[in-house]
Amino acid sequence: MIRIAIANQKGGVGKTTTAINISTALAATGWKTLLIDLDPQGNASTGIGVPASERSASSYDVLVDKVPAAQCIMPTRIPGLDLLPATVDLSGAEVELVSADDRAHRLRDTLAPNLGYDVCLIDCPPSLGLLTLNALTAADTLLVPLQCEFFALEGLSQLLQTVERVQQRFNPDLGIIGIALTMFDRRNRLTEQVSDDVRSVLGKLVFDTVIPRNVRLSEAPSHGVPALIYDHACAGSRAYMALARELITRLPEKRKAA
Repeated sequence: MIRIAIANQKGGVGKTTTAINISTALAATGWKTLLIDLDPQGNASTGIGVPASERSASSYDVLVDKVPAAQCIMPTRIPGLDLLPATVDLSGAEVELVSADDRAHRLRDTLAPNLGYDVCLIDCPPSLGLLTLNALTAADTLLVPLQCEFFALEGLSQLLQTVERVQQRFNPDLGIIGIALTMFDRRNRLTEQVSDDVRSVLGKLVFDTVIPRNVRLSEAPSHGVPALIYDHACAGSRAYMALARELITRLPEKRKAA
């Protein structure tokens, strides 16, 4: 199982939208997919169609009480896509875990057994705290959604420094599979400038596909479905399908792993 953390400590960059739609696209192309919601807001769970009232077990139980992930995973309405949901209880997990010796390895340990998935995507909270640390320690690689705005590179620099520390202390094999430019507006000169700056610094690490500003992407979560289902023909959905295809070309061929 290939484990991909989707992280950026800055909020509002399209991180959860990316997690929802990439996982949906991978499932639609035949990948047995698991989406893990590690954000206490639980937006990935809601956006995939699982309301809070239906989340009897969650990532909180996995991290704090060491309940095996297999007991907390639930199916979604999307064939081939399962969910480990989040609840508001997760907001207290960092405090409860702070004194635990294995606090950074809880997620990695529960994903160690073969759960039968090809790929696992982990939606992280907009911070670089203990929840994100668990995701980065468990992940094989990192996908970074990056909003096309002025302070994008500054925030990315902080995240890359965190990744380097995680590699040194917890997960030496952690890689970065790519940077996805989101909220791209071709009518805005600054957007083009930020895109050019990011590509000049990071080169091929940046995906060719860009995710445009698109109202359908914003509307879809309120209907409890990914944009790819809400309006598969909109510009946002087409972009995420293209990004998923590009992502697949960067993934290792061997999908079934412990």
